[in-house]
Amino acid sequence: MFQIFSNYENYEKLTPQHFPSIRVRSVRGDVSIVEERLMLGDIELLIMAKHVSKKPVLHEVFVIGGDAKGSQIRQEFIQLENGTKVLVDVDLKFKGKMKISNMFRTNDFKRDYSKILDDFAKISEN
Repeated sequence: MFQIFSNYENYEKLTPQHFPSIRVRSVRGDVSIVEERLMLGDIELLIMAKHVSKKPVLHEVFVIGGDAKGSQIRQEFIQLENGTKVLVDVDLKFKGKMKISNMFRTNDFKRDYSKILDDFAKISEN
């Protein structure tokens, strides 16, 4: 499961409905800088993200530029006898006009991000 969630290079191929474009800018060990177009429901975000992986237990994303600068996503993978438990913590932040226009959509964003996670989980089950 960790391989699917942390495989940002293939987000565009695996879930183009959520990630229409991915451009890897830099890779150094377990740290990568990636330019991403992310569809969160009907909102398109352009972000520069720092992906940090600690195989096979942790994948963290720090948004260092773009529409959601300052956002963080933490995915922790816990091996169980009958599968893998994934703990996800998402802290979305928006800038400027995005912040004002989306102030009242918090629950929609939770639902929209949950859909992305569900799609990754389905892929990892196959």
